[in-house]
Amino acid sequence: MRKVLSLAAAFVASTAILAVPAQAAELPDGMTAGYTVLDRETGAVHAANEHRQYRSASLVKLFIALDYLESHGPDYEIPADDLALLEPMLRSSNDYAASVLWVRDGWEEIVNRMVAKIGLTDTAPPPAEKRGTWGYTAVSAADIAKTYQYILEDAHPKFRDFIMDNLEQFTKCGDDGFDQSFGIPSALRRPGAVKQGWSGFGAAPAPGEECVSEDTKRVLASPEARSALAVASSGDVDLTSRVMHTSGTADGDRRIVVVLTSEPTTLSWADSADRITDLTRAVYREALA
Repeated sequence: MRKVLSLAAAFVASTAILAVPAQAAELPDGMTAGYTVLDRETGAVHAANEHRQYRSASLVKLFIALDYLESHGPDYEIPADDLALLEPMLRSSNDYAASVLWVRDGWEEIVNRMVAKIGLTDTAPPPAEKRGTWGYTAVSAADIAKTYQYILEDAHPKFRDFIMDNLEQFTKCGDDGFDQSFGIPSALRRPGAVKQGWSGFGAAPAPGEECVSEDTKRVLASPEARSALAVASSGDVDLTSRVMHTSGTADGDRRIVVVLTSEPTTLSWADSADRITDLTRAVYREALA
């Protein structure tokens, strides 16, 4: 059973947010960042550039999963074939699963429904000419934090538990072969649920940077998966930046942590991962200070 806010804490969280002035962490050359740390018990927020928009990369998978669940209702028993899409999409950031559900459930209308349902202000679907590229959805740290807050506090308990339990079972290796243990998993002592995002690093890791589990090998062996991954990745490539995002919870779901970053294309995956991990650690320490 997930932790429920006390009445006092819920009152604080539902009224004026206790904003902590952010001592914006010093960023390395070429990095931009927007971040939010929300304490669900006190309502305190530590944030900087939290409304800056970034392309979502795989963070949009939170919307895809939540929209699927809410569209079917709490009495719906998820078929095995759909579980085989939803679970790896949430745990291992499977792009093939996201592409199937994106097309089947309405493309950009998934994002539009989530914007209206949650009350997001910085989120928008991909441009019309890129409607098939779900990773081009625009998001902000504030909106992703608000999405987690909705899942934890407003969504049906069945939906909350399904999404958060799967995110807590995140795998070290993403299903595209990238190591998704950067940011929250590596920076925080008590990480909880985790959803990562990255884009612009290519369809596969550079030699020597692979993170290949047995599940990843099985996924990448499928011609259909390879085709879907190529389509999903090609549209996400930004000629001026790469993006790497970390989001989730910490300390028993007490805190929601979202760190969105862009990086120059000259940096390797490993260097970008180290930089967002260092930033996440610094931001979280500032939030607790």
